[in-house]
Amino acid sequence: MTATTPLPISIDDVHAAAARLDGVAHRTPLLRSRTLDARIGAPVALKAENLQRAGAFKFRGACNAVAALRPDGVCSVSSGNHAQALALAAREHGARATILMPADAPASKRAATEGYGAEVIEFDRYADDRDALARELAAERGFTLVHPYDDPLVMAGQGTVGLELVGELDDLDAVVVPVGGGGLIAGVATAVRALHPQARVVGVEPEAGDDVARSLRAGERVSVDVPQTIADGQQVTTPGEHTWPVIRALVDDVVTVADAEIVDAMRLLFERVKVVAEPSGATALAALMAGRVALRGGSVGVVISGGNVDAARFAALTAT
Repeated sequence: MTATTPLPISIDDVHAAAARLDGVAHRTPLLRSRTLDARIGAPVALKAENLQRAGAFKFRGACNAVAALRPDGVCSVSSGNHAQALALAAREHGARATILMPADAPASKRAATEGYGAEVIEFDRYADDRDALARELAAERGFTLVHPYDDPLVMAGQGTVGLELVGELDDLDAVVVPVGGGGLIAGVATAVRALHPQARVVGVEPEAGDDVARSLRAGERVSVDVPQTIADGQQVTTPGEHTWPVIRALVDDVVTVADAEIVDAMRLLFERVKVVAEPSGATALAALMAGRVALRGGSVGVVISGGNVDAARFAALTAT
């Protein structure tokens, strides 16, 4: 990418997404904890996307895509959060939805996806080519494929998280964002860089799935094996074709956290903030708690990206 090559999305795209989502997606609250502030040594604002419709930030991107495209039917591939979001967005717009989900996806996420009216087809995340399966399904059904992250409309929708953060935090020093395929951080970085350029954008991955961190070091997209991690929403093997140039251009750093650190963050959120976060949703806070994000003064915005974890799994993880 040269300096003159336009990025896949712009701040205008994010503003357009915000207009489409107005009154449809929730404007999620910023949650605070004095205990957390004292532990981190800075004011921490938790962007509670676990309270978004369908339980995660994914509804923003899915709904923006469906609202813009107005398809008769949509399909995608997802371990759970995008599946639920796209199913709900399709229902809201009178479209059919078929979702490819890994056979080992959390049962609660599959149940919610089907509850929103979508058809679910299983695949093996460790053996099948998920993107090839999705393309084949779209061609076979005549549906519009809405990729879970590597789609400019989806990325722009996720960028409204950053738009809201910038609008509420005048002293914003850094925004810390979970990274899977990169749709969320690409959108957030687009908004933050355009409207509050002095703030840093830091991504967080599980240690076992550090494809974006490796890609930034290498200066090109790097692939890893399917990560073995409790953060099922971040079991991605390589940055997206569209998300990568945005990440490379606008994201300051990507750091990693261990599964045990993710559990620590989930526990703190539950005990001190009274918030339930799924493992992927807690990775950004885990990095901050582990001291992996440099502080320069000012507020730190932390995206709690989702809360779709069933009671049994949450209890099992946080009891250890």
